[in-house]
Amino acid sequence: MCPFTRPTDSANRNLFALPFTTSFRSIPRHSISTLVVVIALLTAAELKTARQAIAAPPVRIKDITMVGGEHENILTGQGLVVGLAGTGGSNPTTKSNIQNMLQQLGRRASPLEREQVQRSQDKSINTSTVIVSATLPPHGRAGQTLDVTVSAVDDAKSLAGGQLVQTTLTGVDGVVYAIAYGAVSIDGGNFGGEAATVVKNHPTSGLIPRGARIVAENSTHIFKNGGFEFLLNEPHYETAVRIVAEINAAVPNAASVVNPATVFVRVPTMWQTSPFQFIAMLQELTVVPDAIARVVVNERTGTVIIGDDVRISRVAITHGNLYVRTVENPQVSQPAPLSNGNTAVVPRTNVDVIEQDGVLSLLDESATVGDLATSLNALGATPRDLSAILQMLRKAGALHAEVILN
Repeated sequence: MCPFTRPTDSANRNLFALPFTTSFRSIPRHSISTLVVVIALLTAAELKTARQAIAAPPVRIKDITMVGGEHENILTGQGLVVGLAGTGGSNPTTKSNIQNMLQQLGRRASPLEREQVQRSQDKSINTSTVIVSATLPPHGRAGQTLDVTVSAVDDAKSLAGGQLVQTTLTGVDGVVYAIAYGAVSIDGGNFGGEAATVVKNHPTSGLIPRGARIVAENSTHIFKNGGFEFLLNEPHYETAVRIVAEINAAVPNAASVVNPATVFVRVPTMWQTSPFQFIAMLQELTVVPDAIARVVVNERTGTVIIGDDVRISRVAITHGNLYVRTVENPQVSQPAPLSNGNTAVVPRTNVDVIEQDGVLSLLDESATVGDLATSLNALGATPRDLSAILQMLRKAGALHAEVILN
């Protein structure tokens, strides 16, 4: 038996179930060395597997990849929403679109009439020009329906109660893939009068559930060269290698790594008649994906997300806050009686500068995200302070992760 081959259960029993009358002197020295090496290798491998299982849970291949050739098609179009209760648009674009719609319906206007309409002060407040968008999924079939998003592009105040006139939706190739129409649903509105107005959510954008019907299918080409490709959502060498190992364990010699973002899978002969079932079976396999250590910082909201693989080296940090408060207190200077003087406003500005004392703290090398969070919380750092601290740690070479600022 090769010393680097994992022994079977029966082999394990034979190795360890030695007769009591047998002394280790009767066992050859090289056999004892081989046994020690095998046990050491098995222990190291099992510990590594245990650490991986604790560090991250396994996920399905379908959750971290997509099938090559399957892609969504973004559809857009320009249309009109009618039936608004005085909350529509009144700019020249909306008037022109109304005339074009009436012309398509058989109401033709002379150039003079069109010019008079554009110059008139009449408002088209019951109509709004909108951009209509939808997403055509892969394998979408003619006759199926899609959800539609409608957004006003003119000065309309609300699309509540409006009806989208039949609008064609095209892709980037100029082909009409769907036709949209129907009542616009918005989660909000614009309410009030001349003295006060209340606006809830975004009344100029709405949804038409199942408001578009597919008239042309999105072409997909999945299979080529006797197989297909899994495209990783997050390209990574180690993740691609693990996916290949998992697939080959289920179907020997079926998968290979093309690059960090692509895994090619050959369709076996027995699955040639049902390749989609073969893809579905492989997508249910689970792997533990590898990931780049990242720290994501949103400075606008003060949100900081720290990944599990982020590590910091031993470093000392001091962090203080500087507050500057400026208050304007203008004063009115009145002239003396009968002095023919003028009343003047004299500016008065009060500026206070407050600097908090910084505390020097020593951060030990962190082994987990919890250790890092505990160390930073010991500084009394707020989420917005963490943004500056993490960026300085990165510049100092003590933060071993990629920092992404949003």
